[in-house]
Amino acid sequence: MAKRTIPILKQFLHRQHPPVSTPSRSVTYMPRPGDGAPRTVTLIPGDGIGPLVTGAVEQVMEAMHAPIYFEKFEVHGDMKAIPPEVVESIRRNKVCLKGGLNTPMGGGVSSLNVQLRKELDLYASLVNCFNLPGLPTRHENVDIVVIRENTEGEYAGLEHEVVPGVVESLKVITKFCSERIAKYAFEYAYLNNRKTVTAVHKANIMKLADGLFLESCREIASKYPSIKYNEIIVDNCCMQLVSKPEQFDVMVTPNLYGNLVANTAAGIAGGTGVMPGGNVGADHAVFEQGASAGNVGKKKFVERKTANPVALLLSSAMMLRHLQFPSFADRLENSVKRVILEGKYRTKDLGGNSTTQEVVDAVIANLE
Repeated sequence: MAKRTIPILKQFLHRQHPPVSTPSRSVTYMPRPGDGAPRTVTLIPGDGIGPLVTGAVEQVMEAMHAPIYFEKFEVHGDMKAIPPEVVESIRRNKVCLKGGLNTPMGGGVSSLNVQLRKELDLYASLVNCFNLPGLPTRHENVDIVVIRENTEGEYAGLEHEVVPGVVESLKVITKFCSERIAKYAFEYAYLNNRKTVTAVHKANIMKLADGLFLESCREIASKYPSIKYNEIIVDNCCMQLVSKPEQFDVMVTPNLYGNLVANTAAGIAGGTGVMPGGNVGADHAVFEQGASAGNVGKKKFVERKTANPVALLLSSAMMLRHLQFPSFADRLENSVKRVILEGKYRTKDLGGNSTTQEVVDAVIANLE
């Protein structure tokens, strides 16, 4: 009996069981009643390449049948102020998608980008710098989120000429603004399963101003024991970014440092043309290209229609999640990533020769 059982047992043990099928969808998103109602979003095409890349977003949204309607306004960087009707539209709609606005160099004309952040108290800037599969870069495993205080510091614009030839520019740091940006950074890390928050500073020299920023970050960090907290001096931070960027996770910074750190991280991870971002406050959010839109005014991109729409498309995916349309966000993001991975349609900054429209058509064709 035993001798007959052994071969049968061996046969059973070596029998190949059919593979367990893995569902293609994650656990379902259960909307609240009314969540599918179309939302109106304020749209500012902006200057230079802005109309090209915002137009790309409009085409993709229409192809997806996304529940989004755009309320479009013409705003340009050489205006003295954001038109009141534009600010009112953003206040009413709560969300805005914006192309780049040129900021004149010198001449006493203030940046409309800064004006908008102050007017709506968009105190947190978020830029996500990460490697896109298929896009070769010097460093791998880069996934950095730079969260920057948006309303004070050197960007407060408090400048005056003391006497001819001597200009004084004030750096303002407050405990209130430092605490709320630190809280936003830790809250972001907690909600997105991030493990580490690093505060970037220059408190070894600016002991009072950056010292207050660090003190505020430490107080908030003590309330999030599950998240590791680090500090790094801004010059060492830049060196570490270009040598070993994968060590960073979430970074929280005062205003000026955040601008420099975000652009450095974007360059390392694939370029400013592919990095999404936005600015958010308690009541409103403005989504735009994450890192510096320094190519906004480059006429050759406008004339040849070869601006890279990827950054603003990914920023739009962020916007869709913000509006609680997660499946539309996933479809858009996955389609963009498939186009990048395939490598057939890329603009010049990514090593290709495609036009903006060719990239848009490819993204639409890859929508699921």
